[in-house]
Amino acid sequence: MEKNKKPRIAIIGTRGYPAVYSGYETWLRELCEHLHGKYEIHVYCHRSYFKEKPKVVNDVVLHYIPTIETKILSQITNSALSTLHALFMNYDLYFFVNTSNGPFGLFLRLFGKRTAINTDGVEWERPKWKGLGGKYFLWATKIAVKHFDVLVTDAFGMQNYYREKFNAGSVMIAYGAYPKESKSEGAIEKLGLAKDDYYLIVGRLIPDNNVETIIQGFNKSNSKKKLVVVGDVPYNDAYATRMKAMANEQVIFTGYITDQDLLMELFANCYCYLHGHAYGGTNPSLLKALAYGCCVIAHDNIFNRETLLDDKHGFYFNLDPKSLASQIDFIDHSATEVKTKKDISRQRITDNYTWKKICNQYDELFSKMITDRKWKLNATTSDKK
Repeated sequence: MEKNKKPRIAIIGTRGYPAVYSGYETWLRELCEHLHGKYEIHVYCHRSYFKEKPKVVNDVVLHYIPTIETKILSQITNSALSTLHALFMNYDLYFFVNTSNGPFGLFLRLFGKRTAINTDGVEWERPKWKGLGGKYFLWATKIAVKHFDVLVTDAFGMQNYYREKFNAGSVMIAYGAYPKESKSEGAIEKLGLAKDDYYLIVGRLIPDNNVETIIQGFNKSNSKKKLVVVGDVPYNDAYATRMKAMANEQVIFTGYITDQDLLMELFANCYCYLHGHAYGGTNPSLLKALAYGCCVIAHDNIFNRETLLDDKHGFYFNLDPKSLASQIDFIDHSATEVKTKKDISRQRITDNYTWKKICNQYDELFSKMITDRKWKLNATTSDKK
């Protein structure tokens, strides 16, 4: 590498930069804005998501790649074409997100390229990928584990899962959030809501998030508060339609809320946040709930318990709606305990999940991979360094 020349990194598998559609795009924005001064970062974008296509934004180089616009083929075709383009750019490091992109690790390995991948959650177990989709994810993950130089997992629970299921070592780097406090309760009043008078769900209306269980549990409870459901899906879907049909005077669906300030106010002023995600590591919405001062009732799994430090920051429910109904009835009459959880929630973020910490960990990883080209950490090396 030429002296004073920045190392060049390709990032493949997100929708692009600087758009923010999901957790990966938020992660990408933070990574680029923290590290663009040290690395020449090239982001591969879905062409269809961007009306304007500048070549460089905030010193980040952008490549707009076409795709086949279907739910199943969109990401894989974009990643395939991106990988072909990136192969001839001779980057110092090729960084992918999501193990659906596992086969590209094998492809790049044939050409001696340096590769890493963020594994995301247990995709093959998610209800939305039933059948062939789930089988593909499991197969692609096995390919990723074998052929990428380094795996990145986003929770210690996920790191242990990969070690036990695939005999795969990985680098654990979580996710981040920014603590914020309510600036105006009036924002939620425009939605017909009042502080501490509602429970909140934020997420896509998909089975993975256990929205149906949460609504059923809320309806079985004796709570007089409201349940506000923020989110939708960007396509016609029978499950989402069935969920929205459950709306009534107490159960309110807002659809997508793109105004991040309003979304923060909804988090910060709810009585309790209900988190049903069960298939991933460190979940962005759960971190936001802590960062914005929420008391949390979460689905009881190792990933949520890790983020919430077991009972310190959370209450829990299982997949029986009666379990959640019981928790809601208890919490409805436990205002002191709810306030205690709220008072300490932001501390969990400042102690462990700041974006500065997360991006510094990625900086250390990138630097090590680029300067020590023999270092690997995956199933072919286990935990050996």
